[in-house]
Amino acid sequence: MLGFVIWSIAAILFFLIGISGWKAQEAVGFFTFVKSPIVTDVTRYNHQVSILWMVSAVILEIMGIPFLFLEQNSPLYILMIFGVVILIIGMIITYIRIESKYKI
Repeated sequence: MLGFVIWSIAAILFFLIGISGWKAQEAVGFFTFVKSPIVTDVTRYNHQVSILWMVSAVILEIMGIPFLFLEQNSPLYILMIFGVVILIIGMIITYIRIESKYKI
């Protein structure tokens, strides 16, 4: 149960990042320590990045549901970790597409 709570906190943080990006007036950055790109339409760019974060939060939360049913130290947790890696890679690819669409 504790694992699911921690997992849910991470998903909530993803969702909060999405909400803060949605309300931002300037172009939001995605990666750590990277300057925000100069974009053609700041509002649409921020909304696309925010949707990316929010959808990722929902997917992350769904991937955490097995914490409620699996026994401690189950080898099936490895699949969850691989799922997170695939999710992050998917987020990066999607962000690169969003950035290329709106970047000047």
